[in-house]
Amino acid sequence: MCEDQSESLKEIREMVADFGRTEIAPHVREWDDKAHFPRDVFQKLGRLGLMGILIPEEFGGAGLTYRHYVAVLEELGAVEGGIALSVAAHNSLCTNHIYLFGTETARRAWVPRLASGEVLGAWGLTEPEAGSDAGATKTTAVRDGKGWVLNGSKNFITHASVGAVAVIVARTRPGTDAHGISAFIVPLDAPGVTVGKHEDKVGMRVSDTAALVLEDCRVGEDALLGREGDGFVQSMEILDGGRISIAALSVGIARGALDAAVAYAKQRRQFNRPIAAFQAVRFKLADMSTAVDAARLLTVQAAVEKDAGRKTTLLSAEAKLFASETAVHVAEEAVQIHGGYGYCKDYPVEKHWRDAKLCTIGEGTSEIQRLVIARELLGE
Repeated sequence: MCEDQSESLKEIREMVADFGRTEIAPHVREWDDKAHFPRDVFQKLGRLGLMGILIPEEFGGAGLTYRHYVAVLEELGAVEGGIALSVAAHNSLCTNHIYLFGTETARRAWVPRLASGEVLGAWGLTEPEAGSDAGATKTTAVRDGKGWVLNGSKNFITHASVGAVAVIVARTRPGTDAHGISAFIVPLDAPGVTVGKHEDKVGMRVSDTAALVLEDCRVGEDALLGREGDGFVQSMEILDGGRISIAALSVGIARGALDAAVAYAKQRRQFNRPIAAFQAVRFKLADMSTAVDAARLLTVQAAVEKDAGRKTTLLSAEAKLFASETAVHVAEEAVQIHGGYGYCKDYPVEKHWRDAKLCTIGEGTSEIQRLVIARELLGE
C-alpha cells in the first residue's frame, strides 16, 4: 500500500469513528427499540461524502477506493450495524448499478443526488419465490411504445419505504432463462408503485426493510439499465462488490462485539479478580481477535482485487462467508463472556449478536456462498 493511501485510510477511519461516537452511539438503544430510521444521519453522512464513496467526483461522489469503502463500513458496523447496512445497500447496490449500467441521461439524473445523500436508493432483486434462486424472477417488464410497463412484487428491500428510486430486476422474456431478465430504474413515487409489508426484524432494526408492489408501473426507455436481457449478469457483478461490503460490515460488528467483551472482561470481577484473569476467558478473547483479524484481511484482499479491476467472484464470496460467520461466532462468544448480562439490553453485545445473523443471509446466504466458491474452484 502506498503511503498516501495508507494515510488517507487512517484519516477516513478516524473521521468515521468520531462520527459514530458523537452522532450514532448515544442513540443506538433508542433507535433499535423503536426501529427508527434516522434520516438525518444519512444526510450528514452524505455531506461527509460517504453516500457516494465509490462514485467519481464528476458525478458528485468521493471518488475513493474499495479499500476506503470497507474501512468506512467496518467503523460504522462496530457502532450500529443497521446504519452500516443501509450505507452498504445504497452505495454498492442501487447507486453503483445505475452508475455502471445507466444511460448518460439516467446517470446525470440520479447518481449525483444519490451520491450526495439527497435521496436514498433501493435495489429490488429478491421476491417471495426468488431469493437464492434469482433466476426465478416473476416480476415482468413489457415493452410498450417508447417505454416499459412493470408488474410484480419484491420483498426484503432495503429503503423500500424511505428511498426515492430503486433498481428493479424484472423478466422481459417469458420462461426461466436468466438471460430473459433485465434491470430498470424505477422512481418510487411513480404511479403504480406502492410499499407493502414493513418487516419487524430481529436485528438491523434501524435499516428500513419493506416490500415493493408494482402494478402497471410505466417507465421510459432510459430506465433500462444496459442491454435488454443483461439484468441477471449485471446483478451478479453488482453482488460481487456488494458481498465485499457485507464482509466489511460483518468485520465491524465482530470488532464491536470483541471490543465490548474485552472492556467487560477487565471490569467484571469474580472470585476477587477480573474475569479477564481466567484462562477460559483469555482464550476466548484470543480466538475472537484472531478470527476478526483474519476476516478483515480476507475482506481487504477482496477490496484490493476489486480496486485493481480484477474479477473478485471467488474472493468476494470467501470474504462474505468467512466474515459473516465470524461475526455470528464472535458476537455469541461476547454474549457468553458477559454471562447473564449478555442476554440483557443494558449491554451492547446482545445487539451485535442480533445484527450479525443477517450478514449470513443477505446478499446470498452462507450456503449460496459455498456454492459460488465451489463453482469458481471447479471452473464451472
